[in-house]
Amino acid sequence: MTSPRLSLVSLALLATVIAAACGDSGETSTVATQAPTAATVTGSTAPAATSQGTDATTASGAVDITNAVFTERDADCAAYDSALVSDVSDISRAMMFAGNVVITAEDAACTLTSNNIPNHDFNDDSARFANAVAEVQQTFSIPRDPQLAASSTALSQRLYNAVMLNGVPVDLLSAGCYRPSDQMADADGNVAIGCSENDSWLLDPLGTESKFGADEHNAHTQPDGSYHYHGNPNALFDDSPGPEGSPVIGFAADGFPIYGSYFVDADNGELRKAVSGYTLRAGDRPSSDTDPGGAYDGLYVDDWEFTGSGDLDECNGMTIDGQYGYYVTDSYPWIIACHSGTPDTSFAKGR
Repeated sequence: MTSPRLSLVSLALLATVIAAACGDSGETSTVATQAPTAATVTGSTAPAATSQGTDATTASGAVDITNAVFTERDADCAAYDSALVSDVSDISRAMMFAGNVVITAEDAACTLTSNNIPNHDFNDDSARFANAVAEVQQTFSIPRDPQLAASSTALSQRLYNAVMLNGVPVDLLSAGCYRPSDQMADADGNVAIGCSENDSWLLDPLGTESKFGADEHNAHTQPDGSYHYHGNPNALFDDSPGPEGSPVIGFAADGFPIYGSYFVDADNGELRKAVSGYTLRAGDRPSSDTDPGGAYDGLYVDDWEFTGSGDLDECNGMTIDGQYGYYVTDSYPWIIACHSGTPDTSFAKGR
């Protein structure tokens, strides 16, 4: 079945969210198996969204984005001011979940509140989640007028890197690395947890054979059950973009938009995928008690180096028609490699 293509436009919606945001990222709410009740919406008519001619606006005024493909390219988060719901399945556990997201625009920022359930089915047979998915209330503040900083900010394990319009955060860095002296190290000397972003030879989840147990959407769970992406969500955009390129599918912690993969090449007018500026290092890694050896193959973040050989800058972004944004790529860094602006503190974990 063709995924519905959803256009979200600005609305004056009054949203009342029932359930306070958790103060600890380890807290979870009860898994929902009934229709969503976390968002009650009144006000103007909900944005039009159709799937094969069927109105996707619910009786409450929220927009049903189940399996939706987004289409809007507006870089201002206020353009997505709305209440969104979905009904999806944990495939492996044969359980139904109700997702809900409320995006509210204010003068300086948009507030996105979500129960962390995606708008697509998850945990397919290819996944090996260490923890069961659970509803986790999360709230992010997205700056409406982000500015490029004098220098970029490195990704941190203490911050979510971005949040998608379906309410699911992006958390690209793993906590695994090469540490052969650790009692938990595998046969290759790697550990799955306990490493910081400052450790050498940090494992790239999508560079491993198991993708750290991720499902077909390049996502898995944290200890509290919160679902998060490590790469292309494979559901929010498709390979049939509009004439101007892929839609906005989310916002980075610094407020800049995240687009799908496609853009219009100004040199020739070609609509094509953005190419990362990172390339694999040539030759073999050093081999020692602290270096893993072997060919540079993408297993570790340090296997890659920025050469500027593609379309995108060191953070995996570029400016088109005066608008800076990040683009999903088919190779490392997948979504973003650093923040070109200043990350908002609301993206800190465990607030």
